[in-house]
Amino acid sequence: MRLATFNLLHGISLQTGQAGGDELRAAVRELAPDVLGLQEADFRQDRSGGVEQVRAAAEELGAADWRFVPSLVGTPGLTRTWRPATEADADGTAAAYGIGLVSRWPVVRWAEMRFSAAPFRLPLLVPANPRPRLVPVPDEPRAAVAAVVETPYGRVSVVTAHLSFVPGYNLRQLRRLALWARAELPAPRVLLGDFNLPGPLPQRVTGWQRLARVATYPSYAPRVQFDHVLGDGLHGWQVGDVQAPRLAVSDHTGLVVQLVPAAPQTR
Repeated sequence: MRLATFNLLHGISLQTGQAGGDELRAAVRELAPDVLGLQEADFRQDRSGGVEQVRAAAEELGAADWRFVPSLVGTPGLTRTWRPATEADADGTAAAYGIGLVSRWPVVRWAEMRFSAAPFRLPLLVPANPRPRLVPVPDEPRAAVAAVVETPYGRVSVVTAHLSFVPGYNLRQLRRLALWARAELPAPRVLLGDFNLPGPLPQRVTGWQRLARVATYPSYAPRVQFDHVLGDGLHGWQVGDVQAPRLAVSDHTGLVVQLVPAAPQTR
């Protein structure tokens, strides 16, 4: 079972500063996952050519089951011209921005969780030419989407999320998310995404197994791991290959974890 998470920075190339559908599809092709979590995905935004990016990823993978969950309606930016999304916006037509989950295998159940934005700005290093720069950025509403996936090896619950960049807020969000997943979703469970938390912190906060230990940010010279894959109740599974490929778009690398059925013990 090949799992991947990718903060795609609305499909923008750091080389050209442009967002194009061809580069996004090439990135998804390179990841080649069975289940893919996406963060910072655009929906019908002018800045990314009006593409429904989660749908485009699903089409590239030949995946019939996928879901885009908007965290906000409008265009994110340094000036707040957007509003928080609600469940009623899931089937809307207005430009939006959020997360997505794509599965090549059938999904038997979907679930969602939402978090409010922190009420203040925080200086962040953002992509810019000729080099990244620090700017005060407002926090955004956050979301998580979960799927119970019918794999050839049995059902697996997969959750993806993009959590706040505000210290403390992201820790509380991750704790709530892990508790919610254990209460609402059957084991085994996998939680993947951009948590805006470095290295071992997500494992310490949740008590879940850390399935990947590799730097994912910034993509041009990775130094810190903000993107994670965590497991809970993965009895009968073991980690095979782990990759963090630099892709045609985004300031994050992708993160791929191959889970394989554990070999039966012999006496």
